Amino acid sequence: MVETRTDPSAGSGIWSLRRLPEMDEAQFSQWRTLLEHRTGMTLTVERKSFLETNLGIRMREIGCNSYQAYYEKVVSGPEAIAEWSILVDRLTVQETRFLRDPDAFRLVSDYILTRPREALKKRPLEAWSVGCSTGEEAYTLAMLLNESMTKLELPPLFGVTGSDISKPAIEKAQRGLFSARKLITMDEELKNRYFRPAERNTVEIVESIRQRVCFTRLNVLELNHAPMHGMNIIFCQNLLIYFRRWRRREIVKRLAERLAPGGLLVLGQGELTDWQPPCLQRVPSENVLAWIRRQSDEE
Repeated sequence: MVETRTDPSAGSGIWSLRRLPEMDEAQFSQWRTLLEHRTGMTLTVERKSFLETNLGIRMREIGCNSYQAYYEKVVSGPEAIAEWSILVDRLTVQETRFLRDPDAFRLVSDYILTRPREALKKRPLEAWSVGCSTGEEAYTLAMLLNESMTKLELPPLFGVTGSDISKPAIEKAQRGLFSARKLITMDEELKNRYFRPAERNTVEIVESIRQRVCFTRLNVLELNHAPMHGMNIIFCQNLLIYFRRWRRREIVKRLAERLAPGGLLVLGQGELTDWQPPCLQRVPSENVLAWIRRQSDEE
């Protein structure tokens, strides 16, 4: 997309019609270090073009014509906090949809259906979608919990929390409006039960499900400050792939601490290999990477 915004500092001319110079290695290293320090996410050299593209789009929007000038704006400018918030949204929000991983969600359903009925009657089920993006995963969990409680002929005693580092993503999730393409993996019965037509060819989550889901902004580097505790289900898929191996282990340790005894932790396939998290027991499955927290805190 070509923009015709004028750079106020350039006098005249439409600088944004020109191609930005290629980012040199020092600049790439500087941006990569900043992103890892603040979010924990690591950009490989192969994703340099991804960084250039997303920085370039934002720089054109605000009339900034050098990577260094934009870096200084993000780090120490008068609107640094707001600008960083916008940029991190561009760099971290990923494409998602409802029921993205059917095998993982089936495992969640089986987990609920095999819980002791008395326990489900006494205490509400609490689920947490970590890195929830625009909310599809969190709402999917709420639908599955509702379906499972219905099958068990129990009242819908459950709640779901979705967390993400991106403020714009969280705000969109809270609205509960989605394009129809987000529902392509759902069968018609579920669509009709949990969605209603809305404005501009979108659909919205029914109120009974929206009331069960809340969203909050959270950086996974700050899990030690997270208020979530005693969770029955923690769902964290397609997030750890952006972190270094040692940091993945640290994040999983923190998540495990927030599970209730007997709670379920679900990750994405291949996101954690050759390591057994403390106090967790692997769920035997060929298609899903998941653990159960042991009833005893002994490791």
